[in-house]
Amino acid sequence: MRKRPDRCIILDEWITHVILHPEKTEIQADGRIRKWAYIPEEDKFLRVILLEDGETIHNAFFDRSFKENWQ
Repeated sequence: MRKRPDRCIILDEWITHVILHPEKTEIQADGRIRKWAYIPEEDKFLRVILLEDGETIHNAFFDRSFKENWQ
């Protein structure tokens, strides 16, 4: 997935930031964990999906549908 043009710009430190400092966290029905955080350098929200263990990264992408005022 990292080779896709829309994802190759995602830095490891941004993924780490989302995991450690999410602005929102949700548990999916399948047990996977979704986390979002704002990435100022890209002016976008990054969504990171972790497996049920809470450590293994399943996916990471800029979420165009996530709203900044989600609360």
